[in-house]
Amino acid sequence: MRHLKSILFLSTAMVMASCTQKSTEQQTVVVEEAPKVTVTKVHAENVPQLSTYPTTIEADIVNNITPQSASRINEILVEVGDHVKAGQKLATMDAINLEKVRLQVANDSIEYGRTKELYEIGAASQSNFEAITLAYEVSKKSYANLLENTILTSPISGIVTARNYDEGDMYAMAQPLFVVQNITPVKMLINVSENNYSRVKKGMEVELTADAYPGEIFNGKVNLVYPTIDPRSHTFPVEILVNNKDEKLRPGMFARVTINYGTNYRVVVPDNAVLKQVGADDKYVYVLNEDNTVTYTPVKLGVRMGDRYEIISGLDDGATIVTSGQTRLKNNIKVDVK
Repeated sequence: MRHLKSILFLSTAMVMASCTQKSTEQQTVVVEEAPKVTVTKVHAENVPQLSTYPTTIEADIVNNITPQSASRINEILVEVGDHVKAGQKLATMDAINLEKVRLQVANDSIEYGRTKELYEIGAASQSNFEAITLAYEVSKKSYANLLENTILTSPISGIVTARNYDEGDMYAMAQPLFVVQNITPVKMLINVSENNYSRVKKGMEVELTADAYPGEIFNGKVNLVYPTIDPRSHTFPVEILVNNKDEKLRPGMFARVTINYGTNYRVVVPDNAVLKQVGADDKYVYVLNEDNTVTYTPVKLGVRMGDRYEIISGLDDGATIVTSGQTRLKNNIKVDVK
């Protein structure tokens, strides 16, 4: 009997201990620590509306110097890199045909003079005089044309950028004998979004940078605004002109043109405050409320200025936003502000 009572006592004690343990476990509450964040107060300011466009520099004028027909090159007078003036002699071609035509002009001139005298005294018919006059005019024009294609001159002032033949070569019309380019000024084309069509005006000043001259800024202006919009890209071409008096900018260089469309008074935020929605292109920030909770706030970004973003919409002037510690955040969660 005593043994049975001992067993009942032990059983009762074990049951009571088990219940006490369960009761203790049920009363245990896990308290999550509030995420630690840093914040900053943001303000509106005048934001320059700058747009930058990549482009390639081109010469203002490019002339391919070629004879009209195949001929042997007699003399080369300039070299690549030489500066030439309009009308300067560049090369001479074989002159045999030119001499033949010169003699023809001399002969036609004599015949024209003799026939004119006879016509004036009535000894030659009008039709004969007109035929001789026509032949003389044709031979003079042929000589002028052949002279232009025998003694090659530059039609523009510029720099020789290519010479494709040597003295004694037979020019075969495969490529130009010389290329002369005017690089004062230089020009470039940029493609501007149609949203800015009404804001781009001829004469508008722009800034230009070139990879060949890090940190140096060149000044230019809008020279031509094309009147049509590309229906596929919704952009329109704009021609930029830079005087390039020192000839530092050369055709083929990569450059970036920056246009200032004015200023907007908008909120500006640090770039580390802006987050991107996973799987989408939506941007958002967390705004700190008075009770130390945060609100998920979608924003629309404008221009980037170094390590800051212009906010076009979604954020009020004077708002306090989270700048670090966003990893554990979600909407309406309470935070611990460092």
